[in-house]
Amino acid sequence: MAKTVLITGASSGIGRATAALFQAKGWNVVASMRSPDKETELKDLPRVRIARLDVTDDVTINEAVSDAIDTFGTIDLLVNNAGYGAYGSLEATSLDSIRQQFETNVIGPLAVIKAVLPHLRRQKSGTIVNVSSMGGRFAMPLGSLYHGSKFAVEGFSEALFYELSAIGVQVKIVEPGMTQTDFGGRSFKFSHDEQLTEYGPIVEKTLNAFAALGTTPGTASDVAATIFRAATDGSAQLRYPSGKDAVMMLDARQNDGDDKFLKRVGALFAL
Repeated sequence: MAKTVLITGASSGIGRATAALFQAKGWNVVASMRSPDKETELKDLPRVRIARLDVTDDVTINEAVSDAIDTFGTIDLLVNNAGYGAYGSLEATSLDSIRQQFETNVIGPLAVIKAVLPHLRRQKSGTIVNVSSMGGRFAMPLGSLYHGSKFAVEGFSEALFYELSAIGVQVKIVEPGMTQTDFGGRSFKFSHDEQLTEYGPIVEKTLNAFAALGTTPGTASDVAATIFRAATDGSAQLRYPSGKDAVMMLDARQNDGDDKFLKRVGALFAL
């Protein structure tokens, strides 16, 4: 019997590449997204079910999980991929934007996990892969919201690594580096108030540095391959960096002290 994966945020980028890879590997795929009516590429593939799922809407979460089980009989793997990046100075960011970032990137994945757990507990098996970021273990300028949310993903995933072993479920974290997706477009929100002139220099330096850092990113397919490896390697490994930049920066974060590492990141942004 083919195994089944439920993927959130599968309308584009890493989520879509992950859905296509698992389908090619013979899995049943539930490719979930907020607007399934707009999907044109995945819907015609065999063993692929397109589902509506908004991680900030409990009704759509529960309906998508139930539909996946009704359609394929099981969920063997959950890939929590949906999310976006909110950057900018905190002072220029509205409280609504702060709440939305954490609703989507933190509470959303927790809600999806919670909806899937009764099924995984009954079958006494399964894997959960949470897509974090290399920015889940270190922060960049103007990223208090995004990095704060990804630090949270790292924290609850590590706690669940222990907790869910009691019911036979593995937890994995994938940490992509800079990736060639639409993250810089619709998945990226930047808050800036030109009247707050004091922040002007760091805003300019940060945006220029991001543009330079993104000139040779990895691909969504690279991250999808890491997700597949994490889900199928049979190991108890928790974290999987994806991309040369992620490996390099996370090695530095582990081996440098705070002073050295903060200077390293500051230099990347000419600070």
